Amino acid sequence: MRNAKKKVTKKVTSKNNTIKKKTAKKVTKKVSTKKAVNSKPGIDTAFVDDLAFQEINLVKKTTKKLATDLELKRAALRARRIHWNNDKKQIAIDMLERYTGHDFGDFQQQIILTNFHYYIERFNILLDDSHYTEGSAFKAASSKKAKVTIIEFGVGAAMAALIGELISVVQPKAVLFLGMAGAVHPSLKVGDFVLPIASIRAEGVTEHFLPKQVPALPTFKVQKFVSQILVEHGYDYRTGTIHSTDYRFWEFDERFKEKLIEERVLAVEMETAALFVSCFVSKVNIGALLLISDCPMTKDGIKTKKSAKSVFRNYTDRHIELGIEAMADIADRGENVRHYHW
Repeated sequence: MRNAKKKVTKKVTSKNNTIKKKTAKKVTKKVSTKKAVNSKPGIDTAFVDDLAFQEINLVKKTTKKLATDLELKRAALRARRIHWNNDKKQIAIDMLERYTGHDFGDFQQQIILTNFHYYIERFNILLDDSHYTEGSAFKAASSKKAKVTIIEFGVGAAMAALIGELISVVQPKAVLFLGMAGAVHPSLKVGDFVLPIASIRAEGVTEHFLPKQVPALPTFKVQKFVSQILVEHGYDYRTGTIHSTDYRFWEFDERFKEKLIEERVLAVEMETAALFVSCFVSKVNIGALLLISDCPMTKDGIKTKKSAKSVFRNYTDRHIELGIEAMADIADRGENVRHYHW
């Protein structure tokens, strides 16, 4: 029995030794193979590390160059603004005084822009301290009590873009355009108010300020103040997109009218897009409150001398009064209108 146990133990021990030897051989073989791979001729690890280092440096240099190029681009854009270009600023101040007849110190921090002289006449009646002047191109009036200036700048996108840049030297807190528009949407009627949230840039002036794909937008908080005033007085209004064009007598162009319908715009006029874009680029906070003056999508709805008199007699007083109240309200509240810097 003892001999049998010894034989079994011997066999097991012998088997275990054999397994250990085989395992050791396999491990040795793997290590040898790994060493052989690592020691293959033609792979210079120092050279590979140097290539990686060069690639990292190249990426860093490229990134730094791109950042520098972007900063130079921003600097070039800033240089086009009046605030960053002293020569342009001095000319703009001189031009603003010359065109309006106002001294630079007369301009208030809240500015109303309009196309119509009647609005300035009404401004002078409503505000007893109004200081009125006529320049070589524009007319202006200012009230220190209300802290509001009104400027009549003419008609069209070119004049709108010009006044947008010129008033930036005043660094106004808020600007409001009180203009008129022709109804495109059939639900609008003469005397309605439109508070535009955007304007289609269908004129040629704004291409000098921003790429075509950038929308013409107002400053939200200015529009918010105006909408609050309208609601407080119980006036209904419409918000939406309008179309700004430099095309006069479009009323007789059926293809143009079809385009307006396809665009789903509320109304059409000539200045709003240029004002929104030029003021945005010049860091001026601007909004617009438009009065529907005619319904030119139909022949009978086109504005005439007679219908224009009716509009001025029945609707423009409340238009200018709402504008003055909105701007005076912004002055009194003392809130920031723009919440970011760019």
